[in-house]
Amino acid sequence: MKPPDLAVAADAGVREWSGAADAIKPAAAAAKLKYCVVDLQGVGGKNELLTALAKGLKLPEHFGNNWDALADSLEDSDWLGNHGMAIVVRHAAAYRKSYRVDWETLADILSEAAEYWQERHKPFWVFVA
Repeated sequence: MKPPDLAVAADAGVREWSGAADAIKPAAAAAKLKYCVVDLQGVGGKNELLTALAKGLKLPEHFGNNWDALADSLEDSDWLGNHGMAIVVRHAAAYRKSYRVDWETLADILSEAAEYWQERHKPFWVFVA
């Protein structure tokens, strides 16, 4: 499966990804996007999820480890950088199944961040693998 053109902000958003997670990295580099991987293997519960997100997304040390802080961080232009972001969330299936409410909250926050950046013409991609 070939990734879309990640430079196109209008197409960006949260997407299911069944292709190789490693295929996103060169596509992000070609589009000059920051690239991050969040690995959810073995993650259980909201606190571990937020910790995995903070680590994988390289959020600032002052990140508050709650949903509001995550939403604020994802809409921070200093964190996003000049060109945009491509994120791969690996091993999401088990977390999604076990923690449906938390997953839905995360999906909403990621989608809102994608819309926020789309309005500012910056690509914000999330590939859920």
